[in-house]
Amino acid sequence: MNANVLENMYEQVKAAITDAAVAAGLAAREELPAFVLEVPKDKSHGDLATNAAMQLTKLAKKNPRQIAEAIIAHLDTKQASIQSAEIAGPGFINFRMDNSYLYPVVSAALEAGDNYGRIAEGSGKRVQVEFVSANPTGSLHLGHARGAAVGDSLCNVLDFAGYEVTREYYINDAGKQVENLAVSIEARYRQALGQAAEMPEDGYYGEDIIGFAKLLVEQEGDKLLALSDKERYTFFREFGLERELEKIKRDLGRFRVGFDVWYSETALYESGQVEQGLEALKATGHVYEEEGATWLNTMEFGDDKNRVLVKNDGSYTYLTPDIAYHRNKYGRGFDQMINIWGADHHGYIPRVKAAMEALGNDPKKLTVLIAQMVSLFQNGEKMKMSKRTGKAVTMQDLMDEVGIDAIRYFFSMRSMDSHLDFDMDLAISTSNENPVFYVQYAHARICSIFRQAEEQGVVLKKTSEIDFTKLTADTEFDLLRKIGELPQEVSEAAAQYAPHRLIRYVYDLASQFHSYYRAERVITEDSEQTQARLALLGALRLTIANVLRLVGVSAPDRM
Repeated sequence: MNANVLENMYEQVKAAITDAAVAAGLAAREELPAFVLEVPKDKSHGDLATNAAMQLTKLAKKNPRQIAEAIIAHLDTKQASIQSAEIAGPGFINFRMDNSYLYPVVSAALEAGDNYGRIAEGSGKRVQVEFVSANPTGSLHLGHARGAAVGDSLCNVLDFAGYEVTREYYINDAGKQVENLAVSIEARYRQALGQAAEMPEDGYYGEDIIGFAKLLVEQEGDKLLALSDKERYTFFREFGLERELEKIKRDLGRFRVGFDVWYSETALYESGQVEQGLEALKATGHVYEEEGATWLNTMEFGDDKNRVLVKNDGSYTYLTPDIAYHRNKYGRGFDQMINIWGADHHGYIPRVKAAMEALGNDPKKLTVLIAQMVSLFQNGEKMKMSKRTGKAVTMQDLMDEVGIDAIRYFFSMRSMDSHLDFDMDLAISTSNENPVFYVQYAHARICSIFRQAEEQGVVLKKTSEIDFTKLTADTEFDLLRKIGELPQEVSEAAAQYAPHRLIRYVYDLASQFHSYYRAERVITEDSEQTQARLALLGALRLTIANVLRLVGVSAPDRM
């Protein structure tokens, strides 16, 4: 069975409209113009509406209402599960469907199981998503956490839509910040040995650096002082990077985020790709020398000014290795590349895209999404510092205080390009005001109903043996319709790079269930009705769990 029951219904109605137009002599089949079939915003206008009559006016040489009347007169309503059709406004046709078309939704969901909602839209297409990519010099902060939550959810959605997804973390391990990390660890190491050593001006003063130094003294004693300056610097650099990356990987793992590729900036330099990228740009004729520096003419490609690649002291700007990295990405043959960057990188987008276009790459293959800032609130006040540590709140602090489910849900709840106010009190509350609690409670409540059914000796039938005509309440048809929308929601969320759509969808689904639960008893005196209602709730429970999994949130059986 095709799991997309609603899509099948749309196709049937479209085919019925097409057949009716041809049968009415309005146009030959091959002449028919494209028309829209959509769900009206106002439910009183029916289940579906089409502009087919208005699209046919030129061809049929009649006014839209006459055309609509002719289509309705020749419509095979039974074949398309249409209950009634009526003309609205200048010539729209509104359809009310025979809700029996919704019954197969339950079987489709239960048969597909964990794969219900999965579609093949991206089949054969390779997508790379690069996200988080924090400097390996300290703890992940709230901006990184939002990028991690949205990036991972987006990857899950794209995978569910059929794409082959590569999750990538770009390790910025070649800049001044890493140099400062190495020098900071050495200074703390010397201090731990009782020596006088000054921390660098831009050094890292965190407790983790002091901890690294103490660990080195325990493991190595003062042996590292005997190394040459170059050997010692290399040692502290590699030691610091390894420890900081371990911490980042640990925090991300706890946050339910994993990566397929950890790509090192240093590797770009060591393999000669930075120099090769620069030479490739020079060969395009878009590079010039001025005031002792090397420039890329990015204004030719829509940037607001030209950009320096090599400064007059011979050092590269940040842009040059980034160009090499993106050139490398294009070389790996992805159909689409998506970067999720922080709010402070917005102005960086045009220059990277300009460089890719200058190199002859299709800039449309590279999409950069901006994850806006997060503000924390507690007791109605904005928080900047952790009350526990007195320092900036880290992702680890937030996981400790709030929990992973709430963070993942809240951080993916809004479009990533909008600022997010995170209410910590709301996130930990066990009330219906807390949206993640509200949705998880719907799942747990359904599980509770199944436990009650088992306690009362109800033996679940096979789906094929259930009489779904026992589902007659409007609230049941609303649930069936909503469950049936999941494949389309996955499609839209993948196409728009918008996992927040699924948060809105699952919240609406939970809301409909809570309304249904208040209005109807599931386990009734009518055993056939009980079976149909339990099957419906089985499909609903599965749908909620599938969506929560896509956004990295658990679906508890009890709460």
